[in-house]
Formats: sequence, C-alpha cells, structure tokens
Amino acid sequence: MNVLAIGCHPDDVEIACSGTLAKCVKRGDKVTVCHVSTGNLGHVIIPPDELTIIRGKEAKKAGAMAGIEVICADFNDLEIYDNNREARDKIVDIIKYANPDFIITHNPEDYMPDHTAVARLVFDASFTATLPNYKLANPKYSNADTPPAKMVPIFYMDTLAGVDFNPTIYVDISEEIDLKIDMLECHESQLVWMREHDGIDFADMVRTCSRYRGYQCGAEYAEGFRQLQSYLKGTTERLLP
Repeated sequence: MNVLAIGCHPDDVEIACSGTLAKCVKRGDKVTVCHVSTGNLGHVIIPPDELTIIRGKEAKKAGAMAGIEVICADFNDLEIYDNNREARDKIVDIIKYANPDFIITHNPEDYMPDHTAVARLVFDASFTATLPNYKLANPKYSNADTPPAKMVPIFYMDTLAGVDFNPTIYVDISEEIDLKIDMLECHESQLVWMREHDGIDFADMVRTCSRYRGYQCGAEYAEGFRQLQSYLKGTTERLLP
C-alpha cells in the first residue's frame, strides 16, 4: 500500500504517528510524509530563513531513519489558509504524487490554526485530487501525466498531549517506540531549546502519551487515531497496521 501522512510542521508526524508509519514501512508499504509548513517561526533566536533550512534537514533525517520519503509544501508558519485554490492545489499535487491508499492528518479540532487549516485542506484536496479533469497550474511533485488519485479513507492523528481527542482505532507501537523517540530527537532545533531554556523534556512527554494510549488498548505503547466518517471514505478493510 501507499501511505501519505500530512502534518503541519516538520515534527508533528514524529509526535503523533511515526510509530505507525514505521510499522507501515516494516510491512512493505511506501510511506510519504509531507510537512505543509517549513516551521520557519518555530524558534526564539534562529531567524526564519535559516530555520527553514535547518528544520527541513531535520525532517529528512528523521524520515530516513524509518525509510520514509519526506517532502514539503513550502508554506510559512501562519500562512496556511484553507479557503483558496493555491493552497488546495499544493495539497492536491502532493496527494496525486503519493497516490495513497489512505491518508493520515491532523484532527480538525486541534490547538493551533495551522493544524486545523491543514485538516480542512486535506479533506478538500483529497476529493479534488480524484477529479480527472481538474488541472494544476504549477505542480511541483506530480505532472500532466500523473493519474488522478483514488478516493481513500482519512485518519485523524492524535492531538498534542491527547487533549480532547478520543481514539477509535489504536496501533500497537511497542516495538517501534524507541525508533519513534529517536526520530523525534532529530528535531534538535525544537527539543534542545525546550530542554535547555524551558526545562521541558518534550520527548519524555511524547513517550508518556504513547504509554497512556497503550494503557487504553492493552499494549505497552500505542498511537491513537479517529477515522473520518464521510460518504465514499469508509472501508471494511483494516488499513492501519
């Protein structure tokens, strides 16, 4: 299967679903991760242009650890809006390129506007990408010969710290938890600053949340998801590993 995970910032997927994606790779899936934003405003000292380069390299390093292709939609932080064609087309381009059998993205009720905008963009673009006569003006990843995407299920990944999120599907990541944390640790521009200046061990928080989800489903560690309930996006098949 082809799996596409679309997160907002370069570390969001590592936080919420990298154990599941690593497990997908292990079963033979082709996994593509798209971070929609460069994350260029994610530091107090490092300027945006420099941080864009740093965070892009961190994301690719993390993906390489699990055999995942990492791409970017090149939005800047706080410049993601879901009600315009240019933004939608960027996500359509990525969906057509990845040709997923299912998509993982943010929960529509999350804690920051960039996350919720991405959730709405993915819902919109996942339909638009299936239309054979819809043309993209300047695709970056697909091309004129790329066939339309399939109509596929969408799974919403956990919110930060699991706030106001009740999973309906769990994935046991007990064997992948150390890899998940190692992938997260690749994002040094975020984690090192939080440890040294804010006194926050973010990796420990992520491990703890995975442990909590594990308690809920009888696993040592787990990640939780909720499937979008929408016409033509249902399935009788278990797609998550």
